[in-house]
Amino acid sequence: WGINAITAPHGIFIEDDIIYVTDRADSVALKFTLDGKALQVIGRRGVHSNTGGETPGELVPRAAGPFNYPSEMVPSPSGDLYVSDGYRNARVHRFTADGELKQSWGQPGKTEPGHFHLPHSLLVDDDSTVFVCDRENHRIQVFDGDGEFQSIWTDIQRPMDISEGKDGLLYVSEGSRDDSPSRFSILDKQGTVLGRFDARGGHGS
Repeated sequence: WGINAITAPHGIFIEDDIIYVTDRADSVALKFTLDGKALQVIGRRGVHSNTGGETPGELVPRAAGPFNYPSEMVPSPSGDLYVSDGYRNARVHRFTADGELKQSWGQPGKTEPGHFHLPHSLLVDDDSTVFVCDRENHRIQVFDGDGEFQSIWTDIQRPMDISEGKDGLLYVSEGSRDDSPSRFSILDKQGTVLGRFDARGGHGS
């Protein structure tokens, strides 16, 4: 399913038999049932916010509202929806369950907290802590549910996706960087690396 409903799906999250997905090319965030029935569309199809960005993945001249090639949408315990808007924007957006925009945060940049260069994936845990894969800055940024900065984890390379296991640990897929192969890391909620496996068969703990 999905023909004529999704142009370029990117990022998927499933909870309570609801599928959360972004359509990167059409700049919308979508909710479906497991059998493909559309439940919600956030944003206007084909309408991209004015960030000045033209090439997906490049650092944009400025941040803007929702959306310009969003990467992932996830629900939170409060019912709010969080969307990483990364390929031609540099923000995280927070919506009510009904799709009303509550707040946005983030600016394009490479150095300061709250600077993003392609926020590619995000996770909201049971404490409403928001973990954002700041992919091209090679780090994970941590915020509270209101977007207040908490910490930055830098022992990361091109974080692609982040998930939480039933054990409460975080599982991060990381892309290759320079001569380093792609890898998979296991971290605790403080950002300590507990295990790591790379594409060459190397591993550590």
